[in-house]
Amino acid sequence: MHTPPSVQRIVRQRVAAVTVTVFAAGLLIGVTGSAGAAPAPTVSQVQAKLRSLQTKSDQLDQQYGKVKQQWQATKQRLTLINKEIAKESARFAGLRQQIDLIAVRDYEEGNLNSSIALLTSGKPQQILDQSSILQELSSTDDFRIGQFLDATKQLRDTQLAEQRTKAGIGQLYRSLQKRKAALDKLQSKYQALLNSLQPAQRVAAAAGGGGGSTSGTYTGTTSTQAGKAVAYAYSKLGCPYLYGGTGPCNPGFDCSGLTMEAWAAAGVSIPRDSYSQESSLPQVSTSNLQPGDILGFAGNSHVGIYVGGGKLIDAPHTGSSVQLVALSGWYASELDEAVRP
Repeated sequence: MHTPPSVQRIVRQRVAAVTVTVFAAGLLIGVTGSAGAAPAPTVSQVQAKLRSLQTKSDQLDQQYGKVKQQWQATKQRLTLINKEIAKESARFAGLRQQIDLIAVRDYEEGNLNSSIALLTSGKPQQILDQSSILQELSSTDDFRIGQFLDATKQLRDTQLAEQRTKAGIGQLYRSLQKRKAALDKLQSKYQALLNSLQPAQRVAAAAGGGGGSTSGTYTGTTSTQAGKAVAYAYSKLGCPYLYGGTGPCNPGFDCSGLTMEAWAAAGVSIPRDSYSQESSLPQVSTSNLQPGDILGFAGNSHVGIYVGGGKLIDAPHTGSSVQLVALSGWYASELDEAVRP
């Protein structure tokens, strides 16, 4: 999800050949070859801009993952509530029929006024609003009527709370999508800038390639949970990065989705987003890493799974794939901490 070493190398070699104007306030990029153009930004300035955009994207990615998980939990709760409502609706109908008989009897005996018609509306809220009418019915039915009113009120309140929760999460979900779309647009402008280079410049930039590998075979043990988690991560090399993704390979993974699913394959449940993974799991020294450890980068807005030999498997960012990378360069400089599930 962060700009990996290969992208940084491309920026270093390409940016000197392109004249751009960067408007920091609007994050607007322009490309020009005119004599009066503003001087090209330094390599460090462009790298900082790219890192800033990617960090924001990572943060939104983790928020998106958390909201998506909350949204799914809310839908599950709503399903249970709907089942309960169906059951209680049957109870409501049965009790209403009994109450209707009691009401008709009392009305014929002159013990109840004509407002009893409200009781036949079949609308729980209207019944609750006019519940004082029920007090006029026979006292022998007080307990049943009380149960009916309590159950109706509880179901109504719970359903309203679920609807409010669902609406709130839906609003946040849409907000995050809009913000992510805006960041994607900015990142596309940077990519277009790099793509505008002449063929010779592209060849020169490619000569300094390297970076992560999208292929590899795990040869370690699978007799431990950590080994199983690492084996899972290896099996996903080459799978596409997907914003908010938790697999399978098609459609893809984001960084914390990959680490969560890797440990789930080992039978261990860990939180969905990178911040929660790093804050809730036992912390270990970054100088004594073991395969399976989850590494946190750039304020823990990004995570990867350490696989041994100074390497980790990472789902870097939009447009990339799950890859095996060295714990060096950007990864070494932005490493915050490590945790061990």
